[in-house]
Amino acid sequence: MTNKLLFVTGTRADFGKLEPLAVAARDAGFDVGFWVTGMHMLDQYGLTKIEVQRVQGVTVKEFLNQDSDTPQDLILANTVIGFSQYVAEHRPDLVIVHGDRIEALACAIVCATNYIRCAHIEGGEVSGTIDEVFRHCNTKLAYCHFVSSDTAVERVRRLGEPMSSIFKIGSPELDFHARPSGVTLPQVRAHYDIPFDEYGVCTFHPVTSEKETMGQQAKELFDALCASHRHFVVILPNNDPGSQDIVSVIDRLPKDRFRVLPSMRFAHFSELMKHAACIVGNSSAGVREAPFLGVPSLDVGTRQNARSVAPSITSVHATETDKIMDFLQMEWGRRYDNDAEFGQGAAAEQFVNILQSDDFWSRGFQKVFQDDA
Repeated sequence: MTNKLLFVTGTRADFGKLEPLAVAARDAGFDVGFWVTGMHMLDQYGLTKIEVQRVQGVTVKEFLNQDSDTPQDLILANTVIGFSQYVAEHRPDLVIVHGDRIEALACAIVCATNYIRCAHIEGGEVSGTIDEVFRHCNTKLAYCHFVSSDTAVERVRRLGEPMSSIFKIGSPELDFHARPSGVTLPQVRAHYDIPFDEYGVCTFHPVTSEKETMGQQAKELFDALCASHRHFVVILPNNDPGSQDIVSVIDRLPKDRFRVLPSMRFAHFSELMKHAACIVGNSSAGVREAPFLGVPSLDVGTRQNARSVAPSITSVHATETDKIMDFLQMEWGRRYDNDAEFGQGAAAEQFVNILQSDDFWSRGFQKVFQDDA
């Protein structure tokens, strides 16, 4: 009997991490499906559910859990109800959730209360924001953990999880960046109408615990980018509280030097990053993917606190204009050695090898806190 795997995706970011795992599992003979919800379903964020629909040989179920201004607690409640109804009918053998998003937490809760195995991708990470709480909650709810680094292994162990349930595979999105994207930079620029030969990439997301100041932080950052007279491709932020204040600042950027996009196909984004002069903002791409590619990155604010200490990363607060300008002067176009802290781009192969082991499926459902951790 073929095991049924169900991947939960709510954003363009987590889909970039889950797709390599899902494709590898599909090719290994598993019955693979996606449960698509969250930002994927919203027009203003690029209607990225289309990206999931492009994956061949998998089933796709879509669920609208929010509109543009639904509060987080109601998103959680809506997602619990919708996912509970879905798994009651389809009963997957393993549900795969990622990271610290509210959709992942909702689905992990449903799995725990229905004795369905739940695999958590990239647990054991810290960020310095309230989202970290959701990530650690997912760790305690999950049946097993596919983590990205030795440090993450240790954090999950210290949360009381048995070592037999923790598997270090690296960051899955690096699998994609490690191989040719399948498109050329001229094709990317033509597809997204990017006129710049030389550019930085900027994504600045809201920090939910700092939502009252996100507009001012965005203004400080983008004022500095404007003053640098550099060109930037700006990807709109996710839909967490505070995002509209950031978008209001972005809407006022000069169009001759800033190309603003709601979203990008992952292959195109990968190619764009590989050729960027730098990465700016507070996306995980700046602290994980950029170091892997050897691209300098400016990490702004608290969202990615302590996620990585690669030499290619410069950390600043949005108000530190002088440091931002120094970075854009000194680091623009520089290249670093590839950083392998989060793997070498072979996460999917390791993921499938673990799932093909009988030992993986034979563990009991009852979780026991490991006091010796």
